[in-house]
Amino acid sequence: MTSAEPGLAEFSAALHAFAARQFDDAAAHAARAAELAPASRVFREAARYLDRVRRDGLRNVYVAPDAFSAFIRGGGNWRLYEQTSAALADAYRERARLALLDIGPGDGFALLPALSDGVASVTLVEPSPALLATCAAAVAARGVRCEALGTTAQELPRVAAGRRWDLAQATFSLHSAPPADRAALWPWLRGAVDRLLVVEFDVPRFDAPLSPGFIRHVVERYERGLAEYDDDGGLVAQGFLLPVLCGYFDPTVARSTYEQPITDWVAELRAAGFAATDLPLADYWWAPAHLIDARPA
Repeated sequence: MTSAEPGLAEFSAALHAFAARQFDDAAAHAARAAELAPASRVFREAARYLDRVRRDGLRNVYVAPDAFSAFIRGGGNWRLYEQTSAALADAYRERARLALLDIGPGDGFALLPALSDGVASVTLVEPSPALLATCAAAVAARGVRCEALGTTAQELPRVAAGRRWDLAQATFSLHSAPPADRAALWPWLRGAVDRLLVVEFDVPRFDAPLSPGFIRHVVERYERGLAEYDDDGGLVAQGFLLPVLCGYFDPTVARSTYEQPITDWVAELRAAGFAATDLPLADYWWAPAHLIDARPA
């Protein structure tokens, strides 16, 4: 029995109430879960978060930018991105003057440590203007020719028609594209690059967000994740992780992630004409990260 097991039924009831917008009931169930399993970080932080939602409503409880920054540059993310950057750097050595396409680089957390003299040019594809500007400035400061495209992966076949690169990479970014959009993107990439690297998490497949198996999985994984930020006074827990956790169970929020098992990612690429292999990259609290290496067959 895990430390959360005694309160799991109450926590499940809290999530069902949250999904039904019954915030008073959600907060009450979460508080009881925390009482039944006081060692559970998930139940303790959920009780705090849902009490805020009960008082203030969801409109004032957004993911805080400072909390996200503390999350991405803390905890297990350091090791995760360190290993991701090392794998990218190894791939860059394949060619002396590499033309690189980075799909969804964010502010360059994975890209920048991997850059070397062998990278001749980088094309960044990032829909966030602020993140794109930050990343582009950092790449240019390294003396690398940089092109910044403020668009999404789905728009690439139109925006960059006829273009080619030696290597394309997408690190923890393509899960935000719906499967139907990815199905249209893969054939274009097959004709636009000599090699494609995709880094994603290997998550289990569940029938529905409120299924007992998914709730148990989220609790088990978030117990690990929250433990990595015990010393920040609740900044990451309340400003990022709990809003994300509860967002899985909010039917009024448009879906923003389409994570799936790594075998499904590989199958998508092979169906599009890639020869694709994967290898484990890093153990991470949410799910193991894998690197998929694909080349046109």
